[in-house]
Order: sequence, then structure tokens, then C-alpha cells
Amino acid sequence: MNRTNLGTALRALRQASGKEAKAVARSAVMSASKLSKIENGRVAPTVVDVDRILTAIGVSDEVKTEYLAAARAAATEAVAWREYRRLGYHRKQQQIMALDQSMTTLKLFQPSLVPGLLQTPEYVRSVLARKNLGEESLSRTVGARIERQGVLYDSAKTLSFVITEPVLRWRILPAAMMYGQLDRIISVSRLPNVDIRVVPLAAEQVEAPGHSFVIRDDRVVTVETVHAELVVTDPRDVSSYLEKFDRFAEMAAAGDLMRVLIEQIRDEYLQG
Repeated sequence: MNRTNLGTALRALRQASGKEAKAVARSAVMSASKLSKIENGRVAPTVVDVDRILTAIGVSDEVKTEYLAAARAAATEAVAWREYRRLGYHRKQQQIMALDQSMTTLKLFQPSLVPGLLQTPEYVRSVLARKNLGEESLSRTVGARIERQGVLYDSAKTLSFVITEPVLRWRILPAAMMYGQLDRIISVSRLPNVDIRVVPLAAEQVEAPGHSFVIRDDRVVTVETVHAELVVTDPRDVSSYLEKFDRFAEMAAAGDLMRVLIEQIRDEYLQG
């Protein structure tokens, strides 16, 4: 199977299942018109699109493997942020939540901002406000991101975060609110299925931070650039991100040492 006839094959699978297009689209967190365009070959589906559609249809693991292999023929896909703005950033948050719910493991590296799953409502609003959204859109997007954080409390999932020390020092919020944000990170770090590590500035660096990235189930990498979001699925490229994550995790402070480091920075905000 190739990507040319993938849409037609997906439509055949859906029809064979007896499920209506609207129901599948709703479960796949996409509009009915987008599903229609995919099925009619007018839009090339991403790997994530195919995964969600197959999950909504309810196919076997064997069939899913075959179809995802076809979708991965284009190993790196990019969606410009202007497209997400047009559709609504809150819908993007809903799509990410669907991915988080279906994954088993998450590995996230962040050298610039507190990861979204660890952000306080105040931090979320401050970051998203920079996108110049209207108040209604901003409130919906903030609410959607906070709702995503429920995945932290799912004991069936393992979530690993590696952040650099500057992330904790960027004054995204007033000092008192940054104190609360760092306190939130310390609190979440005590969840049994969550591992948070901080790369200290004083540590000897063997790797350049570069940019943030998220790895789900060691097979799909999401990278946020200035103009677009990239989805990487080629196993050779995914392995590069896994190696980079592991190198930073090894040099990072973990457990009680990590909490002591964050507490010191947190208390500096209080003193300030």
C-alpha cells in the first residue's frame, strides 16, 4: 500500500466497520470535512491522522501496523502554526490530549519553557497570551491545556521530563507566581509515574540544548520550530532524539537532588 491510495483504503475500512464518518471523525478529534478529504484523496493524512482514524474504527494491531507503515513513507511532516491558528489553538490542545491518552510513555526535553503538562494556569495564560489570541480563544486554549494535565495522574503511563536550569529562571511571571510555578514542579515530581530532571548550569555540558522535543512511545517525535510543528517517525531519526534525551538525562539532577536545586531557585524568587 502507498500513500496515494491510503485514503481510499481508510474509507473502505470505515465502511466495512459499519461506522458513520461523523462518528469516526469525532473519535479521531478531527472535523468530518477533513476526514472526507482524506478518504477522497484530496488531503494526504499525517501519521497521527491515520493512527487516530484507525483507533476510532477499531482495527486489529496487524492492520494498524500495515497502514501506519504506509503513512510513515513520508517520515517528517510539518504543519505551519498559522494553520493551527486558523483552526483554533484549543483544538490543537485537544489533539495533543488524544495523543497523550493513547500513549504509554512520554519523554520530553525542554530548554526554554516549563513543559505544558507542568505549567500552572498563570504560566499557561502568560505563554499563550504571546500568541495574540482573542480573550475567548485564549480562555478556551488555557482550559484545554489544563485539562491535558490529567494524564499526569494516570498510573498506567510513564512520563519523563528533562529541563535545563534556565527554564526555571526565565521570568515569565512575577516573582511570587514563579515561586508557585516551581513549587508545582516539585509537587508533580513526587508522583510515582513521573520523573523530572534538571540539567544544572554548573554541570559540564557534553551536548548542546538546541530545541525542545517530545517522544511518545519511543516511535514518534514532535518538534516545535518557530514557523511549524514537525512530526518525525523514521526510526533512524527517532533514535537520534532518544540518544539526545538520554545524554541530557544522564547529566541532569534527579530525585532529591533535583528538588533541592529547584527549591533553591524557588526561594530566590521569594527573597526577591
